[in-house]
Amino acid sequence: MSTLSSKLREFTDLKSGVVRLTLSDFRNYKNLRIESAISPIVITGENGSGKTNILEAISFLTPGRGLRGAKLSDIKRIRRQNEEESDFAGWSVAADIIKNGEEHTIGTAMQSFFKEETDDTHSYDRRIVKLDQQKITQQGELGKYISAIWITPQMDRLFLGGTQPRRSFLDRLVYAFDLEHAKRTANFEHLYKQWITLIKSGNNDIRWLESIEADMASLGVAIAAARREQIARLNTFVEQEPDDVFPNVRLELDGTVEKMLDTEPALQTEDFYASHLAKQRRNILYNDYVDGVNRTDFKVYFQKKNMPAEMCSTGEQKALLVSIILAQTKCQILYKGFAPILLLDEVTTHLDDQKRDALLDKIRALNLQAWITSTGLQNFDILRNDAQFFRLENGKLF
Repeated sequence: MSTLSSKLREFTDLKSGVVRLTLSDFRNYKNLRIESAISPIVITGENGSGKTNILEAISFLTPGRGLRGAKLSDIKRIRRQNEEESDFAGWSVAADIIKNGEEHTIGTAMQSFFKEETDDTHSYDRRIVKLDQQKITQQGELGKYISAIWITPQMDRLFLGGTQPRRSFLDRLVYAFDLEHAKRTANFEHLYKQWITLIKSGNNDIRWLESIEADMASLGVAIAAARREQIARLNTFVEQEPDDVFPNVRLELDGTVEKMLDTEPALQTEDFYASHLAKQRRNILYNDYVDGVNRTDFKVYFQKKNMPAEMCSTGEQKALLVSIILAQTKCQILYKGFAPILLLDEVTTHLDDQKRDALLDKIRALNLQAWITSTGLQNFDILRNDAQFFRLENGKLF
């Protein structure tokens, strides 16, 4: 047994996950409470019954916009004809969680605020978060107590579409190890929008532009460095712990700043990036491509075939995605000391019987909490004695 495998076995007895989940006015649920075990949890039901909504609610216990990336107002349950509008202030999710034996409570909800201006009053929605009954201002704090990794049917085309979904997927992997990464990416996007607005307004305040570009360069290099570190961590793990069923992956970053960090120190890369942004100001005026960390691509290769993921079959692409998730999960257990929650929405689709059973067996062996949805039970015989099973009908669990 390898050293990494031995260390992994030491950590698998440390329990982490959600033990009670409560939803209020969330998607199709007026009220729902689930008492859950730290084990695989299989939820079956017809398409459209609300299985994914439960996984989405759990994803809102972590930093970010959830597994659908939805607007806060879109999550609120639709009001029925006999219900008062005043009953619909917003949605909420509450959970009792365990992290390695320590108990905590997390609550998150949408709250509407009103801002008065000269001639009008505008409303806007904000997500509020409480940890152990105390309101927190930085969602990144949640990453110290809970972490989630997910696979959804929409990700079946992750390797075929544009770069943004792959980049977002990678950044979520980075968040688990670098709690400041989410804040950096959000601040970079804010500066990027400010930079575009300033240029398009025709404002020629060079000092202002250079100040924004310097800040963008500093944040951008930190973002690129964190991505490179995570890629290296996962590649090293795959090399040392090759999987016996799923294809071994090779991960790369295709980005100007990330590649420059391969050979140049961070300060020199920052200077280059700031200058690079300044040279691209005209691109903004013509709505042209702007190169930088917000355009970086996350490349995945089927190592044995030396083939990029986008050229692989649908089944191979799903297997490659599972390989990344398994490697990330094991890395987090080893280096962070607590297991992530796996949210696996219709994960057995496009997996053959061998890979499906292998995935479920690996989840069981890792001794972690995995919420798995499916339209039927026929694929879960291997978990018959090890999982908690729920059937969802008409918004109720049985």
